[in-house]
Amino acid sequence: MENVNLIDTFADFKEHKNIDRSTMMGVLEDVFRSMLVKHYGSDDNYDVIINIDKGDFEIWRNRIVVEDDELEDENTEIPLSEARKFDEDYEVGEEFADEVKMENFGRRMVLSIRQNLTSRILQLEREYIFNKYQDKVGTVISGEVYQIWKKEILVLDEEGNELILPKTEQIPTDFYRKGDTVRAAVLRVDMRNNTPLIIISRTAPVFLERLFELEVPEIFDGLITIKNIVRMAGERAKVSVESYDDRIDPVGACVGVKGSRIHGIVRELRNENIDVINYSSNTKLYIQRALSPAKINSVKIDEANKRAEVFLDPEEVSKAIGKNGMNIKLAGRLTGYEIDVFRDMEEELEEDVALKDFADEIDQWVIDTFISIGCDTAKSVLNTSRNELIRRTDLEEETVDEVLEILSKEFEHE
Repeated sequence: MENVNLIDTFADFKEHKNIDRSTMMGVLEDVFRSMLVKHYGSDDNYDVIINIDKGDFEIWRNRIVVEDDELEDENTEIPLSEARKFDEDYEVGEEFADEVKMENFGRRMVLSIRQNLTSRILQLEREYIFNKYQDKVGTVISGEVYQIWKKEILVLDEEGNELILPKTEQIPTDFYRKGDTVRAAVLRVDMRNNTPLIIISRTAPVFLERLFELEVPEIFDGLITIKNIVRMAGERAKVSVESYDDRIDPVGACVGVKGSRIHGIVRELRNENIDVINYSSNTKLYIQRALSPAKINSVKIDEANKRAEVFLDPEEVSKAIGKNGMNIKLAGRLTGYEIDVFRDMEEELEEDVALKDFADEIDQWVIDTFISIGCDTAKSVLNTSRNELIRRTDLEEETVDEVLEILSKEFEHE
C-alpha cells in the first residue's frame, strides 16, 4: 500500500506537469537512494528499478553469502543458513539479492520520502516554469483573468500557470472581469521565495512592437525594421520604421489600406493614437518627422548636449507641443534629443521680448520651464491664461504670478 501511495504522488505530478521521463526517473531514484543511505548508511549495493509505464518501483539489495560465524556487516553480507532458506543451492561467496519492502522502513520514513518526493517535483516544476517564461520574455501571450485585486490582476495561461499583470503595467482605460481574455507581453520573470513570479505588461513598448509584427507581415519577415518605439500608454505612441527595400513604403505598409492594419492594434491598445514615421539618419529630418503633425521651419542641433532648437510658425506651436506636452515629450524620447520649441516670427519679435532676456529678473530654470511649453517670448506667456500656465508648467502659483508681473511691466506703456 505504501508503494502505491508513493507512486500515486509521482503520478499526480507526471499527469499534469511538464517534467520529462528521464528527469522524473532520476528524481525518484535519488529520493530512494537518499532514504537507503539514511537507513543503512550506504546505497552502493542496492539496485533501484523505476517502471514509469506500470507506475511501480522496486528496490533490490545485493549481499554476499558468508559463513554464519563470519558475518560482519548485515547490510552487505548474509549468513549461509539464512540464504539457504530461500534456495538450498547457495554457497559461500555467491551473490544474494532480495527485494526491500517499504514496510521495512516504518511509516514515519515513508511519509518523509513522500514529502521529499513532492518537494523535489514541485521544485522541478518551478524551474520548468521559470525557464519556459525566461525564454518568452518579450513575446505576446494570452491568458484568462482569474482574480482581480486593487494593485494587480492574476491571469492564468493555458497550462494554468499564474501570471501577474500589475496596475502599473495596465493601460489606464483597461477594464477586466473574471473570465475575460487578456493579451500582454512577458516583461520579466523573477524568483520570489523560490517561486517564479511572471510579470506581464500591456504598457511596455515591446508589447506594441510585437503587435506590429503580428499585423504587418513585412515587419515579421524582416523587410521593415522598427527602429524605436515610445509610448504614453493609452494616450499616444510614436513608432519609427525603416525599409530595406526601396519598393516598400514602411509607413504605408504599417498603416495598411485605409488603416486596416493599424486599426486592430489601436483597438487592442484602447484607442491609443499611434504615429508611424519614417526613420532617418539625418537628425534634423528625423526630429521634424518626430514632431508630426506640426510643420517645422528649421532645426538647430547641439550635438554636445543632445539638444535641438525647433523653430516654427506660431500656429504650429500647440501642435508640436501637444496635449499636456505629450507630443514634444515623445518626440524627444524617440530621437534622443531634448527639444525646445521657438516661435519663428521675426516681425513680432521687434515688439516682443525674448524670455531669455529676463534672466536677470527670472531664474533660468523657470525660463527653461516656460520655453519647454513653447512660451519663449514675453507676449507668448502673457497671451496664455494664468490657469493654463500653472497647469502646463506645473509651477507654483506664486512663481507664475511673479513672472506675469515682471513681464507685464515690460509692456505697461502699450
